[in-house]
Amino acid sequence: MDNLARKQNVTDFPTESEISLNKKVVLGMQHTFTMFGATVLVPIITGFDISVALFMAGIGTLLFHLITKGKVPAFLGSSFAFIAPVMAAMEASSIEYAQGGLVVAGLVYLVMAGLISIFGTEKIISFFPPIITGPIIIVIGLKLAPTAINMASGNWLLAIVSFAIVTAVSIYGKGFIKVLPVLVGLFGGYVFSFATGHVDFSGVIAADWFGVPNFTMAKFSTSTVMMVAPVAIATMVEHIGDVIAIGATTNKDFMKDPGLKRTLLGDGIATSLSAMVGGPANTTYSENIGVLALTKVHNPAIMRIAAGFAILLGIMPKLGAVINSIPTAVVGGISIILFGMIASVGARTLVDNKIDFNKSRNLLISAVILVLGLGGASLPVSVAGASFAVEGMALAAIVGIILNKVLPQ
Repeated sequence: MDNLARKQNVTDFPTESEISLNKKVVLGMQHTFTMFGATVLVPIITGFDISVALFMAGIGTLLFHLITKGKVPAFLGSSFAFIAPVMAAMEASSIEYAQGGLVVAGLVYLVMAGLISIFGTEKIISFFPPIITGPIIIVIGLKLAPTAINMASGNWLLAIVSFAIVTAVSIYGKGFIKVLPVLVGLFGGYVFSFATGHVDFSGVIAADWFGVPNFTMAKFSTSTVMMVAPVAIATMVEHIGDVIAIGATTNKDFMKDPGLKRTLLGDGIATSLSAMVGGPANTTYSENIGVLALTKVHNPAIMRIAAGFAILLGIMPKLGAVINSIPTAVVGGISIILFGMIASVGARTLVDNKIDFNKSRNLLISAVILVLGLGGASLPVSVAGASFAVEGMALAAIVGIILNKVLPQ
């Protein structure tokens, strides 16, 4: 049976060696489309420059791959976790000082990486057994579920058409086309949207072909740094969850190779560099993990190609406007599948590791992680006079880790 499954997998999906450079470029484009909406939404909300955000997402991703020895198939886009403290810092002073807070937040990652160098990765990994990682990955996927539904609900017809195209390509597609469900779904949904009069080209017409992003240098003050930087405590837990999710999707242990120290370094340096010149904080993107799970193509080089496209979008506003003209509902219909795939990877983690849910401790730990992660729980924290909230996946992971350590086996 296993041999048959392996043969079927080879038949359905091209192997890494069978993917030519041209095909990798197309696959990279698929990841670019996937990250675009969320990456530009953060600057739209906070007031950062969209072109800078895209440009630095590409640069940050390339830096991350350089630091992690090109082994982790991750894309770094704009982080949502810092929106509230950044807006508070902007209200108190200015956007440049909010950038300074983000620069320091990225440096907090470097401090943690240094501690891991001293005490070893094994001690960190011991806090994340499958009973913790499985539910955390499920939370990552399901936490995104309302976003997919909200996007799709703008026009369910467009969402359903896009959803149907992705499903059909995933199940019935042959050869290379089978690994392009998102791109085909976006194109098909876009064509259908145009045919039914749901595409607005005004932004495309108005946008310039080329332009230098509006870089601005960060400024620093103790008050704004203390407003923004402590949030890194929570986002580092989210980072670990994403690295675990990527590893579970690709069947590799990135916590050990290239190591959590390197992934934290990559994420932290990308965030600090982006914020230094006017971009939002960067983070590993769950949206792209869904594409990895759906296509079963895990070559990190494809993410680097996607990073190249992000840089191009940063200096070619016309291309960014074309992507931005894709109706939100089209992306929403596709996201229903992508975000569900992430949650399914979490469930597979529990099954593959034969987690025994006849044991009360396992039921309790997973139940608490799921409810805290999905229920909107928030824990106010004050550090050196700065207040922030630990919530969502970060809070769920922390409580789950504590329970796993204190409850008897």
